[in-house]
Amino acid sequence: ADLLILDEWGYVPVDREGSQLLFRVVADSYESRSLVITTNLEFSKWGSVFTDDQMAAAMIDRLAHHGHLLVFEGESYRMKHALMKQR
Repeated sequence: ADLLILDEWGYVPVDREGSQLLFRVVADSYESRSLVITTNLEFSKWGSVFTDDQMAAAMIDRLAHHGHLLVFEGESYRMKHALMKQR
């Protein structure tokens, strides 16, 4: 695939084997295909999700080298339109 989309990156903690597999996906994609990653985690928290600070740093390094960081701020669309919101 020319484009790989990884949605909700870091939403659930990943065990060591899963972290290694995700690192492999990022490393194998580096300079050969486009990746889109969505996450609400800042980079400083990636080490705790992927069980290894060095592996997280290596992922971030590869992603940031040719990447574009888009930060969306403001009210959550889901929370704004939630049916169960407090009144």
